[in-house]
Amino acid sequence: MIRIESIIRSILVLLLLCMPAVAQSANKLEGVRIWAAPDSTRVVFDLSKPPKYSDFTLTSPYRLVVDFDSTATKLDLGKIENNSKLVKKVRISKSPSKGTLRVVIDLVKPAKANLFALSPTAPYGNRLVVDLDDSVSNTKSEPKVHTQQKLRDVIVAIDAGHGGDDPGSIGPSGIYEKKITLQIAKKLEAKINATPGMKAIMTRSGDYFVNLNKRSELARSNKADLLVSIHADAFTNPQPQGASVWVLSMRRANSEIGRWLEKKEKHSELLGGAGEIIQNTDNEQYLAMTLLDMSMDRSMAISHNIAGDVLSNLGKVTKLHKHRPESASFAVLKSPDIPSILVETGFISNHREERLLTQREHQNRIASAVHRGVLRYFEDNPPVNTLMANNKGASHKVAKGESLSVIAHRYQVSIDSIKKANNLKSNTLRIGQKLVIPRA
Repeated sequence: MIRIESIIRSILVLLLLCMPAVAQSANKLEGVRIWAAPDSTRVVFDLSKPPKYSDFTLTSPYRLVVDFDSTATKLDLGKIENNSKLVKKVRISKSPSKGTLRVVIDLVKPAKANLFALSPTAPYGNRLVVDLDDSVSNTKSEPKVHTQQKLRDVIVAIDAGHGGDDPGSIGPSGIYEKKITLQIAKKLEAKINATPGMKAIMTRSGDYFVNLNKRSELARSNKADLLVSIHADAFTNPQPQGASVWVLSMRRANSEIGRWLEKKEKHSELLGGAGEIIQNTDNEQYLAMTLLDMSMDRSMAISHNIAGDVLSNLGKVTKLHKHRPESASFAVLKSPDIPSILVETGFISNHREERLLTQREHQNRIASAVHRGVLRYFEDNPPVNTLMANNKGASHKVAKGESLSVIAHRYQVSIDSIKKANNLKSNTLRIGQKLVIPRA
């Protein structure tokens, strides 16, 4: 009996001695994926459990080193697909201590790194995400849109939802939302670019992720007149179907204005020349708030009008889930200075609509409907100093306090040309009167 107890104790001791070794390899690095964007790269580490890690950078050559605690791997990192212009390669390096897995990301040049862990969401498990941003060094080389032109194109920023490691919703057959949104966005891009006086810019042109804040920043840096974000809806059961169009909610709009007011260094960026004029004045905060309120009011009014035109045209080619523009707190719509709409092209969770959304003909009909809605608005309301305003002329509704000289100065035309275009015998105008504005 004593001998049996002694044997059991020995076994327990051996098990206890082995436990640290088991714990040290409790996590496994199961995969590495690289998603390249034009001026950034996302590296994703797939792990069996939530990661415990530390990181640091090295120079000569440039490297980002990530140490995974209690982690092992059998991966051959030399076989990872890599199309990044920022990342040379990802490799395993000598471990600094027992049980630690050291991974080195060799960089072409210095980059700002942002690391964060993600919990499992289908189709992915536990992940450590490394976002490498090279946009700061490229800022000076970014092309400026029409800085030399007196008359410019109407700029439409097209945002294909999700991308890269963010698949969006997943349909019953396994199709990813990110794929459908990019396909429709590219068709819309082609239609915008084929329209005289209009130009499209894409927030992403491939399968990579763009930060939500960066999407509106890209629209602003390209002086966009409108941001259109393309998505596919989903629900927990397959019954809901139909397209819808969304604009920013007033509650989210007010909170965004509050954030911008706190960032004095951003006033000039958002308000242009007006921001520079009010900068460092005694009433800067008050004046900025007034200007931002006006900018947001204008932006949201335009967004709602365009959303209505787009929804009307979508109803001619597909079922509608919502027959009026809806408002919500979508982050991609939050810019107070850029009119923005989000188009839900249909429910990817609905079997019928998932099939439709993968068909080229249906995608083309959706893109055409969005294009017609956007075009209709800008034909009726072309921005000042655009080719569209010059080619088609513009209409103007006389407001209180406006005179012919004020209107002529705004559109950069002569008083006589306005009088001739509208057959006016005098300079007298009435409030609400509609005027045809001739070409500049």
